[in-house]
Amino acid sequence: MSAPIDGITGIPKNAGIAGITNPIQKIASPVQAGEEDKAVGLDEVKESSFGSLFTDLIQNVRDTDAEFTQAQYLLATGQLDNPAQLGIAGYKAELAVDMLIQLRNRALDAYNELKNMNV
Repeated sequence: MSAPIDGITGIPKNAGIAGITNPIQKIASPVQAGEEDKAVGLDEVKESSFGSLFTDLIQNVRDTDAEFTQAQYLLATGQLDNPAQLGIAGYKAELAVDMLIQLRNRALDAYNELKNMNV
């Protein structure tokens, strides 16, 4: 039985993730002989130094993007005295995104190395 199709678009009516509120609820730790199943909550991950680093980087990306958007608005309305500020704000936003992407890639590479290690 297939899902009903919504009009001409071909997208099922129930497609999407509308019902998911928190897709990452638990990160399970490996279970060893004689131990109960333990799980680390998302809040505990955010409180770690690694989690706080990425939280700070994401907030930095949001802040620099808001600064860039504000500079664009000010230039468009004629309130920006120095047009070079728009270029500087854009460059700062670009660097913040690039740094976040590079650290994410490094973290994934480190995770893959740890995952492939023989114990």
